[in-house]
Amino acid sequence: MNARQLGWTAAALGVLVHGHRRLMAGLRRRAAPPVTSFEPPSVTVIRPIRGLDVDARENVRALLDLDYRGEWEVLFVFDSEDDPAFLPTREEVAARPTRAKRVELLVAGEPPVGMTGKLNAMQVGVDRSRCELLAFSDSDTRPSPNVLTALVGALLEDGGTGATFAPIYAAADTPLAGDVGYGLLVNAWYGASVACSSAADGALPFIMGQLMVLRRQALAAIGGVGCAAGQFVDDMYLGRRLHEAGWKNRVVHAPLRVVTGRLGLGAFLRIFRRWILFSEAGLPAAFARPHWVRGAVSWLSWGSLATSVARRAWGPAFLSALPIGFSVWSQLRLQRACHGPDVAPRHYWVPAVLPLLGAGVALSARVSRDVDWRGRGYRLDAKARLGEAQPARASV
Repeated sequence: MNARQLGWTAAALGVLVHGHRRLMAGLRRRAAPPVTSFEPPSVTVIRPIRGLDVDARENVRALLDLDYRGEWEVLFVFDSEDDPAFLPTREEVAARPTRAKRVELLVAGEPPVGMTGKLNAMQVGVDRSRCELLAFSDSDTRPSPNVLTALVGALLEDGGTGATFAPIYAAADTPLAGDVGYGLLVNAWYGASVACSSAADGALPFIMGQLMVLRRQALAAIGGVGCAAGQFVDDMYLGRRLHEAGWKNRVVHAPLRVVTGRLGLGAFLRIFRRWILFSEAGLPAAFARPHWVRGAVSWLSWGSLATSVARRAWGPAFLSALPIGFSVWSQLRLQRACHGPDVAPRHYWVPAVLPLLGAGVALSARVSRDVDWRGRGYRLDAKARLGEAQPARASV
């Protein structure tokens, strides 16, 4: 061992520790607000669905089991009745008691040119909605009974808040390596950065809309959901437009589960690539900076480890492995702090290599702008907006 190797290890650990402490501080600084009573306005919950999600029936049941005290309705919107999720959803709606005043299955048809299938479904749902507030719910989420109440309550706390959204965490009942990678990406990377980037009241200049509630007047001020035509990532664009128009987007405390399962490593890498493309549509540079720093340190540490092992220099190899080990521990700790599940020891290799994979995935996203999403292919321009339409592909 030499002073240079010791200095490098100390510097790498110092950078990683600083980043970890900053993210953990963000997670700890916002205390949950006291529960306040409010006169509940009516809410339309719109859920676009394309393809059969993991445990899709359970996800439908959870949405129907919301305990919102006010009047609410649920609109499930499909491209067509031939969608594999249409019949299971209809069966669950018919069999499941719910407090919702109205539950309907709608067919949106194929989206027009320049609009994603999801945005088209959102617009159809808005056109058929009858309530004061609008909520949008992704089909792979499983909301807890109280989450809609928490979202509406936060929206009404401040007349300047135009949208609220739930912080997400990903969890699989029986995870494969891809599920673990996706969970770390959502929980340890994204979730921690949301908490760190938000203001004291949860305000952010964007929305991640797996479950979001919006005021109609705020949407009207930016031209409705249709203003996101031409955008690949509708929720982040809507949030940016609301922020620019003077409305606040606020993340609440009630967590929302994204249900995963049976996700192999290859499928996860394709999702990872989509997330990188999503991030180009409006995330502030500071949002992802801690993770790019972790990635750079990991690349250097792995390179030093490989060189030391090749030379049979076991002391330097041990020192090179220390930053890698700390990165693994940090990701696992952040995951638990963001409501994520424990990771089994057999999957510890996933957080060890995840920062390395990020660089390759990011390079792939720059080289090719074609992306598959919910069975449709899209070609994006340099700013992650919809470009030339691509033929439909099998759902991933």
